[in-house]
Amino acid sequence: MTNSLPYRTLIFLLRIAMAWTFLYAASHQVFTDWSVAGFLTGTKTFHWLYAPLGAPAIAAVLTVIVGYGHLLIGLSLLSGLMVRLSSIFGIGIMLLYWMAHMDFPYISDTTNFLIDEHVVYGLVLGLLIVVRAGHIWGLDAWADKQPQVTHNKWLTWATA
Repeated sequence: MTNSLPYRTLIFLLRIAMAWTFLYAASHQVFTDWSVAGFLTGTKTFHWLYAPLGAPAIAAVLTVIVGYGHLLIGLSLLSGLMVRLSSIFGIGIMLLYWMAHMDFPYISDTTNFLIDEHVVYGLVLGLLIVVRAGHIWGLDAWADKQPQVTHNKWLTWATA
C-alpha cells in the first residue's frame, strides 16, 4: 500500500500544502514591514512568557528568525529536501503558535476547544516525518544517495 500511487500522491499533496502554508506566511513576513511584536504582546494564556519577547530589541531579532524560518521550512517542504529537519522545526513553531492563541481552554475563539489548525498542521508535519515524505517525489531520495550525505551522520539523519 505504501508504494501505491494514491498513497504517494496524497503524501506529496500534504507536503506541498504544508509548504504553501509556510511560504504564504513568509510572503507576509519577509517581504513586508511586519513585526512579531503585536502577536507576542497580544497573547492571553501564556502572556508572561510571550509578552517580554515583544520588547523592541528582542522582537527585531525574532521577526527575522520567524520570517526566514517560515521561508526555509516552506522551501524545504516544497523541494522535499531535509523534510525531517524542517518538519521538526515546523512542529515546534506550530506548538508555540497553538500556545500563544490560547484563552484556555479555547484556542483563538470559542469555536476551537483545545484543538485548532496549528495542532492539525503539527500532526501533518509529524506524518511527513514518519512516512519519509521527502523521498516521495522530493530531493531527499536523491540526496540520500550522495557520498557527501552518506558519510555524514547528521545529513543522513536529515534526509532519512
